[in-house]
Amino acid sequence: MPFAPGLQLRHPDEADHRTVVAAIGRWWSTPNAAELGLLLPRLFFQHFTGTSWVLTDEDGTIRAFLIGFRSADDPRRAYIHFVGVDPALRRTGTARALYEHFFATMREAGCTEVHAITGPANTTSQAFHRALGFSLHGDTTIDGVRAYADYDGPGQPRVAFSLTL
Repeated sequence: MPFAPGLQLRHPDEADHRTVVAAIGRWWSTPNAAELGLLLPRLFFQHFTGTSWVLTDEDGTIRAFLIGFRSADDPRRAYIHFVGVDPALRRTGTARALYEHFFATMREAGCTEVHAITGPANTTSQAFHRALGFSLHGDTTIDGVRAYADYDGPGQPRVAFSLTL
C-alpha cells in the first residue's frame, strides 16, 4: 500500500529523536503519554536507523514513524519496537503501510518472523495486529487477553505478537 500523496518515507537520524519523543506525548491520549517517550531512548536513533523509518510531509514534519530492528541473536527474527501515527492520519492505512514496508525489508534481509508487544489494556493495538495476521501469545489471561504477566518485570504484563513472513 503506498503512502498518501505528499508524504515521504526516510530513515530517521539521531536529530529526529527529540521530535519523535515529543510527538508521542502529543499523539497518545493516555494519562501517561509523556512517559511513553521513555520507552524510546536515543540509542534507537543511533543504532537502528537502517531498519526504522519516519514518514514526513512536504515541510519535513514527522507524521508517522516505525522503529524496528533485526535480531542480532537470531537473524531470522525482526522486532517492531515502537510505532506512532499522527492522529490526523489514523485510519488511513498509514500504519499498515509502515508495517508492510518493514515486512518487505525484513523478508529481503532473510527474516522469517516479526515480533512486537503491547499492553493488555491496549485493545486498539491488539485489534490492529490481529488484522495484520499476528498471533497473540502469553502465559495467562489479563483483561480478557492472553499476555505474559511479568514480561517487562514484576507487574509489567505485555501481550506478545508474532507473525510468520
